[in-house]
Amino acid sequence: MSSSNPSNQRSEPGLASVDPRRLESIMQSVADHPGTYRSSVTPTPDAVMVASLVDRFLWLAFPGFFGPPIDASDSQEGLRAGVSFLIEDIVRRLRPQLVTAFAYDPQDGEGCLEAEASTRADATIQRLLDAVPTIRGLLARDAVAGYEGDPAVRHPDEAILCHPGLHALVVHRFAHEMHQAGVPLLPRMLAEVSHARTGIDLHPGAIIGGGCFIDHGTGVVIGETTIIGERCRLYQGVTLGARRIERNADGVIRRGYRRHPTLEDEVTVYAGATILGGETVIGRGSVVNGGVFLVQSVPAGSVVSGPRLEVNLRPR
Repeated sequence: MSSSNPSNQRSEPGLASVDPRRLESIMQSVADHPGTYRSSVTPTPDAVMVASLVDRFLWLAFPGFFGPPIDASDSQEGLRAGVSFLIEDIVRRLRPQLVTAFAYDPQDGEGCLEAEASTRADATIQRLLDAVPTIRGLLARDAVAGYEGDPAVRHPDEAILCHPGLHALVVHRFAHEMHQAGVPLLPRMLAEVSHARTGIDLHPGAIIGGGCFIDHGTGVVIGETTIIGERCRLYQGVTLGARRIERNADGVIRRGYRRHPTLEDEVTVYAGATILGGETVIGRGSVVNGGVFLVQSVPAGSVVSGPRLEVNLRPR
């Protein structure tokens, strides 16, 4: 017996059902704004593949916590096999995205030939693999900092599994290495996938020391030229940003200069604080209290309070 539901009898609309005038209008809008589309001649890294790399960097940072389980029948051999397979998978996924990024450099519109792009991609992969032990060491310290800095965490595993700040740092540390290697676009794409997932906006150019703890994390913004020292703590809603947008004489925005602050070692910045400017340095061991708006340097050991700015040296 056939169904009496009219929707079951209706064919799916196809391109033929589109009013040609509407289609032409849409196509004209594409032609009028060529910067809004790309083709096989001018490709960009694949966003879906980039998102899959974000997952796999987390798996590599903490094998067995995330991703495929480690075979327990022989833990050492199982771990070796799992990590080996994961590295091969990352390289297989990463290399085409690197070639694409180098071949079509969106920063200046001038890429390189595929042979050169392939050579640069291979060199970047070797550099990244060489950096993995250092990256994992930093992340291990970040995980400990999360456990030691959060009284709501009952076990170090909880920090690894549950802290969005740590997950954001995982992606950042891999993306930063690629940024330092001069990879166009791809590090920022990785960072933005992480931003969407965690609510934490870490530009891959930022330098972040080990033992970093970003608690809660929602709304944290760390700009491109920020420098954060060792064992620093940041809470939700913190902004480390530029004081102003500078322009050249011809009105074009300046790029590539220091415009974000420096936090020396063991600085704590509480929720909602804003620290701006490339010349702003927060001295070692200082505490910036919640809601402070700060555009000047403070000496080591300071306590900065607001809403009216007040700087006092911490008791020794």
